[in-house]
Amino acid sequence: MVALKLVRLIEKHSEELVQGLAERIHMSARMCDFRKIPPAELELAAAEVYRNLDEWLLQKTEDDIESRFGAIAARRAAEGVGLHQFVWALIISRDHLWQFLQREAFACNVVELYGELELHQMLTQFFDRAVYYGILAYDKAGRQDSARSGLSGVAPSRQTRLIGTRPST
Repeated sequence: MVALKLVRLIEKHSEELVQGLAERIHMSARMCDFRKIPPAELELAAAEVYRNLDEWLLQKTEDDIESRFGAIAARRAAEGVGLHQFVWALIISRDHLWQFLQREAFACNVVELYGELELHQMLTQFFDRAVYYGILAYDKAGRQDSARSGLSGVAPSRQTRLIGTRPST
């Protein structure tokens, strides 16, 4: 399976990928809330996915993704990282992998090209689910914060502004 070969390439270069991703996150103006988080913690979270990508793509269930990324999202929400920044970090994580593959892996024939497309589809599906379950965890954390602070009688759009995230338009 060509896609598995590409996954192994990512895992082999996971340290380089983790360092590059952590640097991109910390330097990005779109993710300034992440500067509150120690770089080592960010690197550890990225390394968990990058080093074990074959497990995340081929063996982990949707429940596993929900559990792990829900927990990460809840922690980031508690740390004051905005939802939009959390989602952007996941998007950057996926794009960082894809940019690496574009530099390192060249399809020489139709079979290899198909393998790259297959991996792209698996990565997209994985990160889409991570975003979805992350958003659910942020929503749950926001509702819990609202209930604790006595905002339950406040209109939802007002609650959103009061707990520090932007209302949807």
